[in-house]
Amino acid sequence: MGIGISPLHVRRSGLIQATPERVWAEFDSFDRFAAWFGLGQRLEIYQPETGGEVLLSVEIDGVERPFGGPILIFDAARELTFSNNWKSEGWIVPTLITLRLTPLYECCHVELFHHGFERLGRDAGVQLQGYEAGWTSRHLEALKAIVESG
Repeated sequence: MGIGISPLHVRRSGLIQATPERVWAEFDSFDRFAAWFGLGQRLEIYQPETGGEVLLSVEIDGVERPFGGPILIFDAARELTFSNNWKSEGWIVPTLITLRLTPLYECCHVELFHHGFERLGRDAGVQLQGYEAGWTSRHLEALKAIVESG
């Protein structure tokens, strides 16, 4: 199943009181995905299919910086993986962002991985540490609140 998670990765996870199919409903459209994954960043494009695109933007030092890339895996109720790179002044190769859903007990275990940092060569450690400090669990908390309230 899916792309292997590389050794240098950031991981956030949580349990949601719902089936993976119910959680995946929040991946089905731009509006639903933006409601939770657009926190702290703005979702610009979301084409929910393999080969589609995820484009986000974030303001850094007063400048909008777009990032994202093509969707590599869109496996309903299991995994969304997309290529991730800055659109200007990006890395020499992209990193990857993976969201995985796994049934656990009577819940859905949701994992968010930002991985592939080893592909960046000498900058791998610095980049990993920066993103480790930057990623929070706010996206998964928002997803949980949306799913469990409805």
